[in-house]
Amino acid sequence: MASSVTQDSQAYGMLSDRTRKRMVERLRQAGVQDERVLNAMSEVPRHLFVDQALATRAYDDVSLPIGHGQTISQPHTVARMTEILLAGRKPGKILEIGTGCGYQTAVLLKTGAEVYSIERLGILLDKARRNLRAAKLVHARLVHGDGHFGLAEAAPFEGIIMTAAARNIPEALVEQMAEGGRLIMPVGETEQHLWLLEKTAQGLQKTRLDPVKFVPLLPGRN
Repeated sequence: MASSVTQDSQAYGMLSDRTRKRMVERLRQAGVQDERVLNAMSEVPRHLFVDQALATRAYDDVSLPIGHGQTISQPHTVARMTEILLAGRKPGKILEIGTGCGYQTAVLLKTGAEVYSIERLGILLDKARRNLRAAKLVHARLVHGDGHFGLAEAAPFEGIIMTAAARNIPEALVEQMAEGGRLIMPVGETEQHLWLLEKTAQGLQKTRLDPVKFVPLLPGRN
């Protein structure tokens, strides 16, 4: 029996490697050009970050439920947001709002970023820690807290990425951006769009990007 389980595991590992490569090629064809992002997504085993029952769909370009009303974003959204955040610069120190299952965290780590990540749901934060350990990515600083307030003690950040939709742009996050830093996040309720904020010497530049659909950013922590 043990031998059969090992063989099944090895076979699935080979299958997941092939399907992950196909996923990356689809991202490239869809316009993702940053090789750091593509390489990161080719190296992170996304199937480790979804429930076992959904593992066969891990490399489809869809969002998937991870429990507690939350989802893992579709690969194209992860790639697009990461590419915009890092465009033309070194990754530096990045704050992620909404750790979820830890997949976006893992991709950021693989680009070479120094990652701080906040999650309001303690049960999901524990799951993210387990997932990241399984993927042998243990260098992120994971924090249980309310993402609206950011993480002032570790600021300023070269990049901030939010993986839940806020009604408005939290002022605390703007204050925690380094000069020259970027913040990318979904904003809105019924209708949502990605917004890119860039802090320059001349002030804050705001750009509305793609329409998206994210779970809402909720206050407090549980």
